[in-house]
Amino acid sequence: MMTGQVNDRKSKIVERLRSDWPLITLVLATFLVSFFIYPHLPERVPSHWNFQGEVDNYSSRFWGAFAIPLMSMGIYLLMLVTPYIDPRRRNYAKFTSTYQVLKAALICFFTGLYVIIVMTALGYNVSVERLVPLGISLLILIIGNMMGRIRHNYFVGIKVPWTLASEEVWRKTHRLGAPMWVGAGLLGILGAIIGGKATAILFFVPLGLAVIIPVVYSYISYKRLYS
Repeated sequence: MMTGQVNDRKSKIVERLRSDWPLITLVLATFLVSFFIYPHLPERVPSHWNFQGEVDNYSSRFWGAFAIPLMSMGIYLLMLVTPYIDPRRRNYAKFTSTYQVLKAALICFFTGLYVIIVMTALGYNVSVERLVPLGISLLILIIGNMMGRIRHNYFVGIKVPWTLASEEVWRKTHRLGAPMWVGAGLLGILGAIIGGKATAILFFVPLGLAVIIPVVYSYISYKRLYS
């Protein structure tokens, strides 16, 4: 029985690998580019910027070239196996397409961030102060749009003690959080377009509220249901 379950999981993972070939190709392409450009990168590669687009941290040449490709690969592999090891793995069948969209969004986001870092390191003039908040805001928008479809699990979603302890609290919290994350994403995009101080204000304030309010709401909902 156990052998049959293991073989079934292996076959499902192999099938998923085949269907994920565009994402796998994207991740492998970043490694290929890194090997090609590595000799041309400076010793110190910009790795972080403030909201004025000024570099405030650097990494070594190696990490500048390979940190994000390695991170993307790690995220992909983790999201590949999680549906088979999560204690609530049966629920993944209820939001398979949503999970795939989230996986693709994360890989595409990190690939875009990789392109920005590499182009900046190679001396190209890149509007980092706009593009990075724009990319993050688009990711937030996608997550918000998908949030209401995420079923009870231990890996993706708003994972706090009260949502993990109750499927009803999970459902209510994600229904509240979904439009808030969508709104935060849209305002973040607007801020990235406007630029200047508006970028930081329209990015951090809505996102902070979108994170904090659902968490507080999940606690209140749990207390109402189980006290």
